[in-house]
Amino acid sequence: MNTFPLFFKLETRKVLIVGGGDVALRKADLLSRAGACITVLAPSIDHDIEALLSDSKHQLIYENYNKSYMSGARIIIAATDEETLNHQIHADATERNIPVNVVDTPHLCDFIFPAIVDRNPIVIGISSNGKAPVLARLLRARLETLIPQGYGKLAKLAGEFRSEVKAKIPTLTGRRQFWERAFEGKVSELMFAGNEDQASALLKSDLDTTAAAIGNSSTASETAPVTSVAKAMLNNDASQANATEQHLSTQSEQSAQSAQTEMGEVYIVGAGPGDPELLTFKALRLMQQADIVYYDALVSPQVLDLCRRDADKVYVGKKRSNHAVAQLGINELLVNSAKTGRRVVRLKGGDPFIFGRGGEEIESLRAHGVPYQVVPGITAANAAASYAGIPLTHRDHSQSVRFVTGFLKAGAPNSNFKSFLNTDETLVFYMGLHSLPRLTEGLIDAGRSADTPIAIVSNASMPNQQVLTGTLDNIVAQQAEAQLPTPALLIMGDVVSLQDDLAWYNQKKPLDSQHNNQRNGQHTHDTARNWLRGGVANTDKAHADKNHYNHKQPTDARSTDQQAHALSMVANLAAADDDLQELVVS
Repeated sequence: MNTFPLFFKLETRKVLIVGGGDVALRKADLLSRAGACITVLAPSIDHDIEALLSDSKHQLIYENYNKSYMSGARIIIAATDEETLNHQIHADATERNIPVNVVDTPHLCDFIFPAIVDRNPIVIGISSNGKAPVLARLLRARLETLIPQGYGKLAKLAGEFRSEVKAKIPTLTGRRQFWERAFEGKVSELMFAGNEDQASALLKSDLDTTAAAIGNSSTASETAPVTSVAKAMLNNDASQANATEQHLSTQSEQSAQSAQTEMGEVYIVGAGPGDPELLTFKALRLMQQADIVYYDALVSPQVLDLCRRDADKVYVGKKRSNHAVAQLGINELLVNSAKTGRRVVRLKGGDPFIFGRGGEEIESLRAHGVPYQVVPGITAANAAASYAGIPLTHRDHSQSVRFVTGFLKAGAPNSNFKSFLNTDETLVFYMGLHSLPRLTEGLIDAGRSADTPIAIVSNASMPNQQVLTGTLDNIVAQQAEAQLPTPALLIMGDVVSLQDDLAWYNQKKPLDSQHNNQRNGQHTHDTARNWLRGGVANTDKAHADKNHYNHKQPTDARSTDQQAHALSMVANLAAADDDLQELVVS
């Protein structure tokens, strides 16, 4: 090790910072969190530092550097941009045996400010010894995602019980096993879920049960003429004594566990649309501590791979007319697994409460007294729209969005077409691909324009994502040719007309791009689709209505304002770059 990691207690201790700029502000912010009494010495001090250190325990000295102000300092930070002055501060601090840090000058630093993960009282410091501070910050960011904030609360709870645990569990091994059980089991999960009082009560109960089991074991041992531990000690056999102590500790641990029939817990987790990077931190944490995982057909292999390696993984997927396990059977599996004390993850594609039947599952869990948590996921509608470049709402096109299922209870088709006629609303159909002909025909018959834009998004967010756009009148024929697979969603409304311009994800085109665009009336160079070229005002209105799904265009005034703004930006760009020979706006 080039440096040895230490943690300084700075609460109520004086820390001197020489310098009053941005660097000094960053250091003062960190040190103030540790409770330090900060003295800032500089002829000019930033207003943000003044606001941060307004407490009377801090001191701001608007003077040039003078070594006399080092008196009583626990540590010193040189945060100036003057190299000569920084060397002088280092020399003066070294002469007084006060640790000093000269910012961004590793060879003049007695200590290093690490990248910090703060889960008070748990604190993690990461240092590259000044070689790669950006890398240290990146590592810190990764740890931030893996260590929930609840660990700090868990550590505080442990601190409250530490003395009592030491008094009631006499062996080191017994105490270690007790804390491991608390930190890896129900106590920690209650704390992470915000149920602090329940976590404290459960820890207290476990401690009392463990202490009682140890007491019973000790009483039984006292009835024997000489205990095995005593024999070993009399024979001066330390290793045998240690082994026997561990055996007794294990016996008491088993007695404590057998005295409790602890119920497991079910975590109903939204796995999102398929891209594992779209999982929440909480979902990932629970997946990695599961004993058994029940997953459905929409969970991607990449997401499933993030579950705990040695967890049992059971497929309970349901596809159209092909249910591996009926819903009532899934409910029973969750209840029975939890009653054996297992931590159960029910992994669902998308979000559990949006056509995921999560409500039915927690009704069953609640009826059987099984504790549970629900972790939301990114629903398929949000993912499909975002990755396809189709905003679900837009000021000029749609003021609301509705999620609709293609099939109702018992497989009955959703035929409520009269309620889907609002042109200011975006509709997202789940489970609608197989009933596409019925949906489009029913919508048109109910009065929806045949020119209404509609999109099919298949495998949203995944590398094999495909997007097919058309109208109610022609989407069935296009899908018959393209054959986009499930899982897929339908998005209908004027916002779909924006897809060709806003698509950003490296999506696979189901048809030849140019051919597909022409079939849909989406001509890349059509002036009616580009307000910078004049918008609808500069084209034949009837032609625009025919070829562009009647989507709403900005008013002439707004279009003019937007053009003026854009042209102003172009002029500023040209003026700012003397070497600019040609600027092409396509």
